Amino acid sequence: MSSDLTTELIGAFRWNDPGRDFPHLVSDLSGWWRSPTIVRALGPALAALFHDEAPTVVVAPEVTGFIVGPLVAVAFEVGFVEAYKGGHSPVAEPMTWANVASDHKGRQLSLGVRSRQLRPGDRALIVDDWITTGGQSRALGEIIAACGAVTIGTAAIVAECTTEVATALRVRSLLRAEQL
Repeated sequence: MSSDLTTELIGAFRWNDPGRDFPHLVSDLSGWWRSPTIVRALGPALAALFHDEAPTVVVAPEVTGFIVGPLVAVAFEVGFVEAYKGGHSPVAEPMTWANVASDHKGRQLSLGVRSRQLRPGDRALIVDDWITTGGQSRALGEIIAACGAVTIGTAAIVAECTTEVATALRVRSLLRAEQL
């Protein structure tokens, strides 16, 4: 990744304090989506993290994965498969689901993809904006495997996960949380 993109990402990022009733600062990524320079560079930069892996499809969870995932898919010239969080908008066709052990907020949730969109033999790259616990990437890996495909790794803008999680899930990122 270019040092220009690193500088842009750090400069457009904010930590917000929602007040005393909230135990921690909240990340604000909106500056990333507002910057045409960052939006233009993100897909190719995340794709470069796995340039030698030849994915056939990109999979990403809602909500911000629906922004970042297609950018990476375009960079690789492959398709994109959206992963929905259970309990939100219903999808009226067969889905493959997996439970997330715990997300970054400690919530129990499930992720699902349209079963027909992942095919045996696909080489799937998981993409997300931020990875902390790895719960969503693990659940997506289960879904990908259940559909007969292979996960090649997880590309993230920011990694805040442990070394063990990063190794287990083959996480590669543009930034570490400490840089923000």
